[in-house]
Amino acid sequence: MEKEKKQHTQIYVVCGKTDMRKGIDGLASVIVQNKEDKLFEQEAIFLFCGGKKDRYKALYWEKDGFSLLYKRLENGKLKWPKESEEEYILLNDQQYRWLLEGLSINQPKAVKEAKAGDLLKNLR
Repeated sequence: MEKEKKQHTQIYVVCGKTDMRKGIDGLASVIVQNKEDKLFEQEAIFLFCGGKKDRYKALYWEKDGFSLLYKRLENGKLKWPKESEEEYILLNDQQYRWLLEGLSINQPKAVKEAKAGDLLKNLR
């Protein structure tokens, strides 16, 4: 019997302000009306932030339903991405940590991930 491979949880930040009075159903409806059904084929976390930027909600899709987490920061604010061309941004693990540490998800001085083509260039 083959062991089922665990897929990596996708982390999406919902850009701009969200009405933080919304509960689990209200936030889930924002996701459902703006995303394709295939998004729900794997586990995903959707992050929402209000205007104060000192609190956020995380909606976690576990393939059988949603869980909701709410956090209020006691000191500091989040550098939440503003409205952009895309309503959602898929974050990598590093961007997720930066965001929740109060940093921008785009760090210009950070070492970037290498691509296969970069490796070949450097070996020549």
